[in-house]
Amino acid sequence: MTDRLIIEGALIRPTTSRIAIIGTGYVGLTTGVCFAHLGHTVVCADVDEEKVAQLSRGETPILEHRLDELLADGLRSGRLQFVVGAANAVRGAEVVFLCVPTPQGEDGAADLRYVEAAAAEISEDLEYESIVVNKSTVPVGSARVVERVLKRPDVRVVSNPEFLREGSAVEDFLKPSRVVIGADDRAAAMKVGDLYSEISPQLVITDPASAEMIKYSANAFLATKLSFVNAIAAVCEGVGANVDEVMVGVGFDPRIGSEFLRPGPGWGGSCFPKDSRALIKLASDAGYPFELLEGVIAVNEAQFDRMVDKVRESVGGDLTDRNVAVWGLTFKARTDDLRESPSLSVIDRLLGEGARVTAFDPTVPEHRVGVPAAVNLAADSVAATAGADALVILTEWDDFRWVEPEAVADVMPGREVIDTRNLLDRASWQRSGFRYTGVGR
Repeated sequence: MTDRLIIEGALIRPTTSRIAIIGTGYVGLTTGVCFAHLGHTVVCADVDEEKVAQLSRGETPILEHRLDELLADGLRSGRLQFVVGAANAVRGAEVVFLCVPTPQGEDGAADLRYVEAAAAEISEDLEYESIVVNKSTVPVGSARVVERVLKRPDVRVVSNPEFLREGSAVEDFLKPSRVVIGADDRAAAMKVGDLYSEISPQLVITDPASAEMIKYSANAFLATKLSFVNAIAAVCEGVGANVDEVMVGVGFDPRIGSEFLRPGPGWGGSCFPKDSRALIKLASDAGYPFELLEGVIAVNEAQFDRMVDKVRESVGGDLTDRNVAVWGLTFKARTDDLRESPSLSVIDRLLGEGARVTAFDPTVPEHRVGVPAAVNLAADSVAATAGADALVILTEWDDFRWVEPEAVADVMPGREVIDTRNLLDRASWQRSGFRYTGVGR
């Protein structure tokens, strides 16, 4: 099946199914919990016994709005269960979702070792004529890889990429802009589409390779949009324009839209960096030098440097032995995820130039993987600024908006504020004696 088919939600048949989820990371846990919320019977598997026990008690290992609520409801209803080992989850399941990690390899390509290992583990225990779904972000051709590993002609392999944003993943799952399904078997595609019947999404049904490509293309385009805005912000600073006002005007154009038009310290997270590099590798293997996307990544790296330039200039041109307060460590607000965080990229550069960094983030009360040991962690936002020469806002937590500048002025000898998110009320900070530097203003 290679023809694209777009189906409005009203045509989908209401149904409930027995579903297995292999992997309880960010995607797997959200997928499993939300499918149980939609009325399906879901068994989620993981190799980590302690994590399985934690989830079985209703405790979520990640910060995500409403996830704990839906987890508790699923366990209470009996529709949601967690087990150790993939084989224990797939017995009796009609549809099996592979939600295992696909880390980036040294060459930039996605590493499929976990996908292949999961497929090999479940092969003998899959029900006759069941469906295996690639939910993880995988390179084009991965459906064929899973088919070869399974060695089960009766089992159909389908691609169903996720489009979940951290901080709003539950909302994105339950109110999707579209559900993309790639399959060579139309009946298998419709079976997977039926799983979403309660939320009546628009289905985009295509072939597996195109579905896999849609995921990479969407993330690469959004990364391109963010790098473009940051580049325009640099130009705005040079010509005396206000990037926020510029992007309001640009965003009203329906061909462009208003989303992803805010400047910042750079983009990061678990998807955009990895998927952009993977698409460059994929294009190279296909014989196309994707110079546009390479430029997008280069602009992002330069943006980290530009933020450090702002801090350095604010303290007189030398960061050696300067005390820098940082607000925000996660790659975005409303998540506790530190992976590929722009904040950490900027902090690494500050430390590399000899600065002393004290940071506060509401979701990072103590050191964990990703936070440099040299960073001092403060108990609250004001405490982080004690003795600081400059304050840098790197994550757009709403709590930071409401910090009284007078409280900071009482403990912070320096008067430099570098707001890489244009989050604070510039006028109120200036009235309190601070020199405010934003992005693109």
